[in-house]
Amino acid sequence: MKKFSSIFLTLIFCAATFGQNPVATLDLSNYGVTIQPDKRLMTVLASLEAIGVETNLSSKGEEFSRTLEKDLAEANPELRRKLKIFVDQYAERLARRYKDDLSAQITNENIRKEMLEDFDSFFAKYSRGLTAEEKKSYGKKYEPFMNQVISPFISMAYTLSPFPALDEPERSLDLPAELLEVLDYSILVREFYRTKGMAEKLDTYYKMNQEVGDKMRPEAREMVRNVLDYLHTRPELTFKEKIKTESKKGKKTLTSYETVYRDRSFSIVPEILATKGTINFLNIRDKYFAVVPPETDLSSSDVRRGFLQFVLDPLVIASSKNVLVHQKEIRSLLNDRRTDGSNVSPDPFLAVSRSLVAAVDAREKQFRKEQAATAQARRILPLQESDAKKKEVIAELNRVKQIVDDETLLQLSERYKKGAVFAFYFAEKLRGIEDSGFDIASSLDDWLISLKPLEESNRLSQYSAEIKRANAQREREGIIVVEERILVENPLTEKLLRVEKLTDAKKFGEAQIQLEKLLVENEGNLLEQARINYALGRMVSQSAEGISDAEEVSKRLLKATEYYKKVIQSIEPKTDRALISSTYFALGRIYEFSGQTDYAIKIYDAALNLGEVEGGAYQQAFDAKNSLIKK
Repeated sequence: MKKFSSIFLTLIFCAATFGQNPVATLDLSNYGVTIQPDKRLMTVLASLEAIGVETNLSSKGEEFSRTLEKDLAEANPELRRKLKIFVDQYAERLARRYKDDLSAQITNENIRKEMLEDFDSFFAKYSRGLTAEEKKSYGKKYEPFMNQVISPFISMAYTLSPFPALDEPERSLDLPAELLEVLDYSILVREFYRTKGMAEKLDTYYKMNQEVGDKMRPEAREMVRNVLDYLHTRPELTFKEKIKTESKKGKKTLTSYETVYRDRSFSIVPEILATKGTINFLNIRDKYFAVVPPETDLSSSDVRRGFLQFVLDPLVIASSKNVLVHQKEIRSLLNDRRTDGSNVSPDPFLAVSRSLVAAVDAREKQFRKEQAATAQARRILPLQESDAKKKEVIAELNRVKQIVDDETLLQLSERYKKGAVFAFYFAEKLRGIEDSGFDIASSLDDWLISLKPLEESNRLSQYSAEIKRANAQREREGIIVVEERILVENPLTEKLLRVEKLTDAKKFGEAQIQLEKLLVENEGNLLEQARINYALGRMVSQSAEGISDAEEVSKRLLKATEYYKKVIQSIEPKTDRALISSTYFALGRIYEFSGQTDYAIKIYDAALNLGEVEGGAYQQAFDAKNSLIKK
């Protein structure tokens, strides 16, 4: 895992592995997470594909669609006709509602007429089947509508009984209206599954989907690890509920309470036929499902937000009494958003839960980006040959941090408008505990007790300047990317930065050859040789990452220690205090990792004695020493 911590990245290996096996693999099942296909969903989507329901598939999905077309060539034509009639009728009803919504949203009569005519033209072509060119033309504009056609059928799949019975649930008012509208499709799904040879084909399709899921596993582990590392918590895997029961004994009514425990789980469902770039997220009581198409980046998609919801929902439920205290004011705040035209749920619990998810989502991304940018700056600073160049690096770091902060505020504003009205509030609270190691579960009660809902009404105006700046940045650059920049013209510095990239790419052999060559080229120049030895120490330290042989790890870290000692021995602190400061800190981390705590503290003290020199490691040494003292 790439873990960006607050320590200098020179010894990222040591920082991530004190006392632990550096290559231990995170077991997703310990956190309630599974990655596996679902034959109920596969059957439903295959039935829709069999009648040509329009979807925007991934390249793998398109290939699989052609396989399905061949496999279903001899399917019962009468069954296909019934499947198509059902879906077409639903699509027509949805189209009427879609047009009604358009009419309600657009006040200009000419624009409204033009848009309705365009939709009618699209829907006529959609109903008879879009050509490749039409799909390309209408794809982005009406993709939300096409997704809405499929969405309730996906929900319906998860109401069916386990495979192969596929029985539908009893109808009740608890079921969403859009689900009730398509529930009878389950009868046709069972008939489709019982088509000759379909069961065997589904076994093959299942394996294909499982292969897609297996490729997602490393990303899923990193996503889970990063989220839980940020929150300093573990997800609740059981939900305890007291159920009230009443019984008659003669004329008396006896009341008793039974404690019921239910398992909670988060399922990542790989599905080749899922719409490209679209995550269908379902929450059915204690079961959370994220239906994921191939080629999905789990760390930046709605899968991550779904997992956040899985982790945070129980915390909000556990603090329900503190939400109820504010429910009147929360509803008032939500009503203001609804007055502004936002489609916002009036549920106070939903507002708190979604706000917490939005805040964690935005703040964790900012936290990681700032760590990455700071780590880059700390790697570059010791390689600069003048204070002026070091100041340029610091100025660039501050510029990047402002861009990232503005982008976070913009993201919070977007979620605020959709009903996450406490997103800004929770983001501020998170900022205060990110480096503390506190479990978020221990803080939420206090946050809710301190909440003043009506004070959140002016958040958009409060950050209007930052939001405007972030919008302008998006228009200029699209996506914020933190990049290393060579800010100097010194030939050695440029060569060292190129070697840094080799080290980061784990091309340690090439890096060592280049650095040893530079040592020869700069023989006699003590300052330049010190900088090269520092780079060698970092490279050897990082080469120990991921090695399970403890003896080999010790050998490499001992070699790194020798390089760092050469830095200290070759130049005076007054020559380059920043380089010496960073070197002391790096040495301290090695001794700490090796269990020599007392000596590590003395090394950290040496870094602290140099003071808060620009580009040095004063704060990192201070934090590391305090952490050791508290143990």
